[in-house]
Amino acid sequence: MSTSENVFETSDAKFDADVKESQVSLVDFWAAWCGPCRMLAPTIDSIAKDYTGKAKVFKMNVDENPDTPTRFHIRGIPTVIVFKDGQAVETLVGNQPKDAIAKAIDRALS
Repeated sequence: MSTSENVFETSDAKFDADVKESQVSLVDFWAAWCGPCRMLAPTIDSIAKDYTGKAKVFKMNVDENPDTPTRFHIRGIPTVIVFKDGQAVETLVGNQPKDAIAKAIDRALS
């Protein structure tokens, strides 16, 4: 799945470094075969644009990177996790509306 210029791919190998790189980050766990994941993609792109300079947005393909989703007990996708200072602070499962994701990021930023 292609990402916008504000959304970055992450992997099992670089996940920890990526989420610690920014005070607040969001990771979208997805798979190519997942319809709701494809439906959520434009929302994630929009969030990334809105939060440029405030939060970093990543995507992780769960089929190509099984270790990190297992570590965070992800059982369904799409799952979006908001991290603050490298720690998971909020998890949203399913195709969420933009305002729900924005509120989760805002809580982490405050």
